[in-house]
Amino acid sequence: MRWENLTENPAGNPAGRATDPALFGADRVVTRTFDTPEFKGVTFHEIRARSIVNRVPGASRMPFEWTVNPYRGCTHACVYCFARKTHSYLDLDTGLGFDSQIVVKVNAPELLRRHLASRRWHGEHIAMGTNVDCYQRAEGRYRLMPGIIEALRDYANPFSILTKGTLILRDLDLLRQAADVTDVGVSVSVGFVDQELWRTVEPGTPAPQRRLDVVRALTDAGIGCGVLMAPVIPFLGDHPGQLRETVRAVAAAGATSVTPLVLHLRPGAREWFMAWLGHHHPHLVRRYERLYAEGAYAPKWYQRRITRQVHELAEEFGIGPSRAEPPRRRVSSSQELTPAATQLTLL
Repeated sequence: MRWENLTENPAGNPAGRATDPALFGADRVVTRTFDTPEFKGVTFHEIRARSIVNRVPGASRMPFEWTVNPYRGCTHACVYCFARKTHSYLDLDTGLGFDSQIVVKVNAPELLRRHLASRRWHGEHIAMGTNVDCYQRAEGRYRLMPGIIEALRDYANPFSILTKGTLILRDLDLLRQAADVTDVGVSVSVGFVDQELWRTVEPGTPAPQRRLDVVRALTDAGIGCGVLMAPVIPFLGDHPGQLRETVRAVAAAGATSVTPLVLHLRPGAREWFMAWLGHHHPHLVRRYERLYAEGAYAPKWYQRRITRQVHELAEEFGIGPSRAEPPRRRVSSSQELTPAATQLTLL
């Protein structure tokens, strides 16, 4: 494992340079395993990072500029996860290694607080859960998110969280406190409600219905929660009846919005997913090769078709875009904050 490869902009990243400094020193890595059933076969690499707020590369399609990722690798083990490629920067396997070799930035809360206090920081929106899930199982042990949310709350810094994890409900009081002073967006990822499909493609995640229970709990607590219907998996989760069942369940959970996102297969994820597909659904391999022949994304006509179907169903079941109130900010006498950045919206 080459820890020096873990840079803010690793070589090969469109925004990166081979000379970028490592985010931490190899002498600061502590490797642990835990003798508990939920972490069987999982290795944790605890590191003290040098930075925690990351700028999104300019070529990215993401609608935000800054992210915080307290973990690398994810025990959710989603076979399609686009973040698998990031493990190759450490010479780690992007398949089972991504699922079981988890990098934990144990000093993430203190680093973020220091960053928010800097005069160079102007209170831009920070997105979390956009690379790997910040509420994966490891968070139950390391408890990094409470300190992260507290820092964002104390500096009234707008932020959003995307998760498949039910553990976010542990931090419900902190989210409400933050929402009193700044713009907070929460979305839960539920691409489908098919139980058989869930067990095979997202084996380490809570069941879809449990995630929808999170949506209901957040909504009942006064925190509007949207659903990112992702991924819609071609030929396995895109049948009209499946889409209808999913949107109906999302609406019943009280989601403020539903946004479909068709499966995309970037390098690293593509190889792992196609190997899984060949094992579980070999008759679909050629269809996928044709559908994704032009690259990581499904053709525009297919994406538009899915988007249109989901939006029509959303209208039928009464789901619309969330309408957040303007953020309120708590400003310390020693710090002046700029107006809030626009909240990340998914629809």
